Order: sequence, then C-alpha cells, then structure tokens
Amino acid sequence: MTPTVSVLMTTYNREKYVSFAIESVLGSTCNDFELLIVDDCSTDGTVEIARRYEQKDSRIRVVVNEKNLGDYPNRNRAASLARGYYLKYVDADDYIYPTGLQTLIDMMSRYPEAGYGLCSLLQLRNAPFPLCLSPTEAYRQHFFCSPIFHKAPLSSIIKKSAWDAVGGFSKEKMVSDADMWHRLSMQFDVVLMPLGIVWYRQHDDQEVSDLLRAPVHYAMRYDAVVQRALSSENAPLTVEEKQDICNRFRRMSVRQMIKNLVRGRLKEASLYASNALAFGRICTEVAGRA
Repeated sequence: MTPTVSVLMTTYNREKYVSFAIESVLGSTCNDFELLIVDDCSTDGTVEIARRYEQKDSRIRVVVNEKNLGDYPNRNRAASLARGYYLKYVDADDYIYPTGLQTLIDMMSRYPEAGYGLCSLLQLRNAPFPLCLSPTEAYRQHFFCSPIFHKAPLSSIIKKSAWDAVGGFSKEKMVSDADMWHRLSMQFDVVLMPLGIVWYRQHDDQEVSDLLRAPVHYAMRYDAVVQRALSSENAPLTVEEKQDICNRFRRMSVRQMIKNLVRGRLKEASLYASNALAFGRICTEVAGRA
C-alpha cells in the first residue's frame, strides 16, 4: 500500500546521531509513513544501527549505495526510491517532533494546488500560518519582504509529483535547497508553516560548518542561484521587479568589493566585482526581453 509520506533519511557517518533521528520519526503521531534510510557508504556503525531498526519495523527500508554520491545526489537517490505521496527529509542528525509529520500533512492538505511547503518560519505580519502563496506571491515575499527560500530540506515537505516535475536537487553544495525552492516556486504554490515542527542540530561535523568558514564562496553560490532564477523567463516577476532585485544585489556586491579592496583581499574583491557585473548583465538582458 502506498504510504502518505516517505520520510527520507540520507546518512553518512552519523552513528552518533542516527538513532535519535530514527526514534523521532518512529515516535510520530502519524503512522502512515515509510522511513527510507539511504546510506552513502558510511565507514562507521551507521548502517548497522539502521539495520537493527529495519529488522524491528516493516515501515523502514535501508539502502546502501554502491559508491559515495555526495549530499544532494544522495537526496535525489532517496527520493527516486520513495513510494509516498509526499517527501519529507529528516537528516540523520536532526529531529522531527511527535506531531510534526501530521501537522505538515494536515496543513498541506488544506491547499491541494500547492506543490510543496516550508516550515520553521517566523510569523508574518499579514496572516497566520498556514498560508498558501502563488508563485508570484512567493517570489515577492522572498525578495521584497522576508526570505523563505533559505530553508534547509529538513524544513520542507514536497509532493512527489512536484519533485519529479522539476527534476530534483541540483548537485551544488550548500545552495541546492535554495535552488530547488526557486525552481519549485516558478511552477507551484507553496504553503508556509510555523516553527515547532522540526529541530535542526548544529555540530562541527556538518558540511555547512566548513562552507560557512568561507562566507564569500557561499555568497557567490547563492547569488548564482538568484542570477539563474532572474534570468529565467519562468520567473514570476515583472521586468521592473527583476531589475530592482538585480540592482540591489549589484549594489551589495559593489559595497563588498570596495570593503575587500580596502582590506587588501584582492581575490575576494575580484569575485564580488565579477558578481556585480553578472547582475548588471542580467538587468540589461531582462530589459531587452521586455
């Protein structure tokens, strides 16, 4: 029988945390799920721990990759094996509250036209959660009000059909989730949901810890996501709105370029200069298509 939701847990050397994550899923008030654990060639005891849970609960499937795929390709692998109507990522070092799955499903079911949902958001001034935004409303919310496309996979729930429609995550480190939300919101409504559904663990073993030590490179990667989105003819914004966003990002890059020049960081200054030029080109291209 097809489960309502496939909980996707990708693992790589998470023996210290994986039991806590699995137990959080098994403790859900919602029972209509499968838990798919896809291991990316761990060298510690992660797989053995997962197998023990698999033997005890028929809702759990453990799959071990033949070779290491990396973070987002492994998320795609997990989604490709899923049988549920919804996809819910719960990383092997994170936690979902007991009512989390049911809350996400209930809120999504209110808006059958939506393709995905994002939770762990601060409340908005104009309406309580859940709140469904059209593609245009989502883009305007993110770029002109308060950001929503910055959330990690843990804070999402995605219809499998919507995931298939956009082809899953890209392979870029750190920003593939932001890229996914930009692409999904070109085609589908999104449901915004509150805090208190999941818990995100922070520790030194995370990939994000390494990348955040080089914030310039992260900024360049995220800006590249924005550049692709604004360059797309499917971006649900007016020409004027696209130009406004490009000009704001261009000005920020120029300020960072100057700041790094003053500090003698010539490599970083060069990256920001190239970034400013890229936003300027997109602004011109957008105007030319009008």
